[in-house]
Amino acid sequence: MRTHRLFTALTWLISPLALLAVWTWVAHLGIFPRNLLVPPAQVLHTFEELLASGELLEHLGNSLSRLGLGFGIGSLCGLAFGVLMALSKNVQVYCGPLFHTLRQIPSIALIPMFVLLFGIDETFKIIIVAKTAFFPVALAAGEGVRGIPRSYFEVADVYRLRWPTFVRLVALPAAAPPIITGFRISLTRAWVVLVATELLAADSGLGQMIEMARQMLRIDVVMVGVVVTGVIGFALDYAFRRIEQRLFRWQTR
Repeated sequence: MRTHRLFTALTWLISPLALLAVWTWVAHLGIFPRNLLVPPAQVLHTFEELLASGELLEHLGNSLSRLGLGFGIGSLCGLAFGVLMALSKNVQVYCGPLFHTLRQIPSIALIPMFVLLFGIDETFKIIIVAKTAFFPVALAAGEGVRGIPRSYFEVADVYRLRWPTFVRLVALPAAAPPIITGFRISLTRAWVVLVATELLAADSGLGQMIEMARQMLRIDVVMVGVVVTGVIGFALDYAFRRIEQRLFRWQTR
């Protein structure tokens, strides 16, 4: 088992190390100006400086706090709406078309309107993140509840379970696998949208750090922000995948 895990870890390192080698080689050849394509060693040095000064941690903390609050609000509202839409024909009929129309609108396209309505304060960023997180969770919850076998509803009728009890004891546990997947997808999407939002309209955060560095032609700082953004996104996705594997290990048997 340990040998397999070690082999898996080494396999994961192949593509990052290959990319790092190509990056170093291209930077060494001087195909692009050095101030535009900085070598990995310089990016690492800049990362250490930003980490030591606390600037990177401050921006990262601001981004993660916005992500946590916006994702929490959006995903919980999405979960409630998705379950309600699956269990109520009236909600499906009256709200379904609008729901499926709004979920097609990219969150980035709403940034100009939201900036005019809310400014560039924290409210604007949290609303963008919440909107991004809402739809994948609502869609996954709705599909998961609609996929529950009819026999579950018949048993609930026999025991005369009230709807709140049915949702808590039957619907949510039965639909948990697709719901957790919806949470994972919405979290990674929300992270990407948040950083993009900070690029366009923010006074702090990883995206704002990247944009300010771009304006000052500090490509090394830009690359630090890009790499950290990618690593955080990967870590969030990996954490949810591990949760899925542990909670639903029985599905793979």
